[in-house]
Amino acid sequence: MKIKLNGLTRLINPSKNSNAWKGKLSNYTLLEESEEQRSEYMIAFTGKSQSFCIGMVDIIDSTKISANLHEREWCKYYVIFLNSMAKILQRFGAVPVKNGGDSLLYFFPESTDPKKKFGFMSCLECNLAMAESHDILSDAIKKQGLPELNYRISSDCGKVVVMEPNALSPMDIIGPPVNMCAKINRNAPKNGIVIGGDMYEMVKDLDDYRYKQTDGFSIGLKYAYPVYTVERKV
Repeated sequence: MKIKLNGLTRLINPSKNSNAWKGKLSNYTLLEESEEQRSEYMIAFTGKSQSFCIGMVDIIDSTKISANLHEREWCKYYVIFLNSMAKILQRFGAVPVKNGGDSLLYFFPESTDPKKKFGFMSCLECNLAMAESHDILSDAIKKQGLPELNYRISSDCGKVVVMEPNALSPMDIIGPPVNMCAKINRNAPKNGIVIGGDMYEMVKDLDDYRYKQTDGFSIGLKYAYPVYTVERKV
């Protein structure tokens, strides 16, 4: 068996020095496990990486709102929000990946080729449809006697790695654009949209949209990562 100890890998024989190692193996990372020890919840990479547009829609003040609601009420609140957003995603060919109850992460399979702008436009149009549906969605929630619904929408693009399906999730993606999409979400105006600098470079020449640079996101380097609000040109 191999274990990692202070950055070094060491081979040990479990039948020898058992007293010396007894009770200490939990402090180290096992690098090899038998098939029987592998869990159905373990994470594995497919080895596939592709560039996609990533999006996130997140309810504002959801923790505070749900704390003041009964279980049945906050369940209905989230269900209305998630189902409404899922319908919009389906219309624009987006695939939902993670449902956080008060948030939804999604990506656009048609956005893999930077020379083809259809996937990028689908992302922008989807996000704008979410923003523009706010009044209708908020009215529907108020009719149920629930608090006003507000949310923020963010997107970015870049390479992500697809994770192997497991017992926890049928699909998952990880990568810098996923992280950045979550980080810049707070920079979005209420019921509005922001995009990261990488996505801005891909869509800045599209004529139907208006972009405005807002506060950037610090990534620990000399310059902050640029962030832009997006609106439809009237």
